[in-house]
Amino acid sequence: MKIAIELTGSQEQLLTETATRLNVPAADLAAAVVRDLVTRPEPDFQRAAERVLEKNRPLYERLR
Repeated sequence: MKIAIELTGSQEQLLTETATRLNVPAADLAAAVVRDLVTRPEPDFQRAAERVLEKNRPLYERLR
């Protein structure tokens, strides 16, 4: 599956800085983070998913 995500300028900068520090491409780091998130034990993933959904609820409602 391929996905596209939109980051703020500061989020992009943090991702780029972290990727540079780890000596990996930013896209690979982002993919690794997503893979890690979805393979976490259920309670951790559930809390993270709920936090993201709640934070972005107004956007999701506008897109419907």
